[in-house]
Amino acid sequence: PTEVRNRRWFLKPGTMPPNPLGEKDQVKTNANRNHLVKPAGPIDPELCVIDVRTNRNKPLALIANYALHYVGGIPKVKEENGRLVGMASADYFGEFSRVMPYRIGGTNPPEDFVALMTNGASGDINNLVFTGTRAPRSPFEQVRIVASKAADTAWRAVKKIENYDDKPIVAVLQREVDLPYRKPAKREIILAEGLLKKSSKERNEINKRTTSVANRVIEYSNPDHPETEPVLIQAIRIGEQAIVSIPFEVLVEIGLEIKEKSPFERTLLIALANGGYGYLPPPNQHKLGGYETWLGTSRFQPRSSDLLIKHLLEMLEDLKKLK
Repeated sequence: PTEVRNRRWFLKPGTMPPNPLGEKDQVKTNANRNHLVKPAGPIDPELCVIDVRTNRNKPLALIANYALHYVGGIPKVKEENGRLVGMASADYFGEFSRVMPYRIGGTNPPEDFVALMTNGASGDINNLVFTGTRAPRSPFEQVRIVASKAADTAWRAVKKIENYDDKPIVAVLQREVDLPYRKPAKREIILAEGLLKKSSKERNEINKRTTSVANRVIEYSNPDHPETEPVLIQAIRIGEQAIVSIPFEVLVEIGLEIKEKSPFERTLLIALANGGYGYLPPPNQHKLGGYETWLGTSRFQPRSSDLLIKHLLEMLEDLKKLK
């Protein structure tokens, strides 16, 4: 489906707003469309599926994977005290799971069939229209549109499957990898200390996240702050397909690199799996700055993605050797 767009942008000269520490990044997330020059990264438009059937060819389950952040457009409701609160929603992931059985079976969806939509490497990918126009949507409408397109694409993929592996190798490997926390530079510490001496109003005028990021800089510069934290990653083999899981909002270039270098023909990356440690940008995106790289939204050193990719590719190679 053509529903993925990179949300990090280079802007026209003189239009970059200050980041939380009062400095200028090279890119801006979800920027004013009048200021846009070009996206700061690629997209991954591929929707992957793993279709599972019984030995009598009865549809049993389907795992789909799409590198798209949640769509949103979820309405707010008023509580008894008059306060407006956001509704909880499974977004297009849940709607896909609801409609996919009908794509498989029409008006008679297969009994006990389970469809899962998983979140791919979409930390910098969303569904906003940056350079065109889209008619206004009613609540949940865009969620349904995206889910329907994804389900149609998954259905077409299933129809193209010619052979099913009746004795697939199923195996899982997992590792805990110690990732090093970021250490704020002296310049950042001086800026944070100065900002925290200002009033809340003054900080908000710089950036709505100034207080949060400045506090994180002070926290991470404390000598008692942990040096590392273990994170769990997994590699799963299902026949000649593979799944890797990472407990981050993973930027798209990481997913594309793993797909390219994986020894398997098809590799799905499931983000925010077994935990949520914030954003995981690759080193080149760290250098550009932007929301996904700010301390607090991203907490580990810039080359952490390289370390995780190295481990995941080693695990995939080990799984590929299984006979």
